[in-house]
Amino acid sequence: MSLPLRVHGSAISYFTGKLEGYLRYKEIPYERVAMTPLVRAKVRRRTGTAQMPAVELPDGRWMTDTTPMIEWFEAQHPEPAVIPIDPVQGFFSRLVEDYADEWLWRPALHYRWSYRGDALLLSRRIVDEMMPRVPLPGAWKRFLVRERQLRRYVRGDAIDAGTRAHVESVYLRTLDRLEAIFGRRPFLLGERPTLADFGFFASMFRHFSLDPTPCALMLERAPAVYEWTARTWNARSSTPCGALLEGIPADWSPILHDAGATYLPYLCANAEAWGRRERRFDLGIEGVVYRRLPTSRYRVWCLERLQRHLEALPAQARDEAERLLESNGCKEPLWRVARPESGYDVAHAAPFAPGLGVFEC
Repeated sequence: MSLPLRVHGSAISYFTGKLEGYLRYKEIPYERVAMTPLVRAKVRRRTGTAQMPAVELPDGRWMTDTTPMIEWFEAQHPEPAVIPIDPVQGFFSRLVEDYADEWLWRPALHYRWSYRGDALLLSRRIVDEMMPRVPLPGAWKRFLVRERQLRRYVRGDAIDAGTRAHVESVYLRTLDRLEAIFGRRPFLLGERPTLADFGFFASMFRHFSLDPTPCALMLERAPAVYEWTARTWNARSSTPCGALLEGIPADWSPILHDAGATYLPYLCANAEAWGRRERRFDLGIEGVVYRRLPTSRYRVWCLERLQRHLEALPAQARDEAERLLESNGCKEPLWRVARPESGYDVAHAAPFAPGLGVFEC
């Protein structure tokens, strides 16, 4: 039996949970290693960034970034494929995964650190798991964790009195979109999970379904989504399951409209700010202005990758994908900034490239 992977992360981590859900589905053995300060320093030395999760392979190689990691694992364990073989489904699964990964990050961090009860609980869990040997009183460690997270991921990510309601509406609308889907079928594209499911799983599992405030909202507003989180965590590729649907189902349209109205314009504004070498920028969407959002080189790369995936489609599939993008308000914002250049991973070495932190410029 081969040695298990070592997944360096946390039991409450957004992206660690996403990767764990995928590994469990593919039945790839792994062990989770808590990201203590010593482990964090080791991860930074080996990968170039201390973000979670980082994976150490049995042969000594290290990987970062869940999306390219899943792509790599898919090449090693191709059946059953979580990236649909149908090229149009494959592209839209990538688009929805990217939207779910990056756009739901903000409400996930907001609910965790803006609500006092959630922050008290989660700061204790972080300290107990990752900082047990830091030589400070527990209350002081928990206070420092809460202050850091608020400063970096709430106030530092343009969440304030003017944007708070909009941030929360992103979560509530997403619950409504997913509830309508999971009331009809077990996964987004049919009878088994795909990349799009694991994209939503990142926030829905380790944040929204477990943190007290968003969990209560999910249980009341979207119980089928709550059931889906458990179903995804429990899914195994060796268990017989049905087929995927054909094409892109109509009930994906509200999600795609949301991406076209919010996330893709954000990616373009971020790419423009990166091109001007600005560290922060303002963004107006849906009647709300986010002021001094942090410019992210990583999210310029996200836009690059989406454009490259579309361009790589066979001609007929690309025509169909562009029609769907157009009808759902995504085509223009996807190309508003044509061929942005992040300068990241020009050798296409990810997930083995030196890691790039989301908020690194």
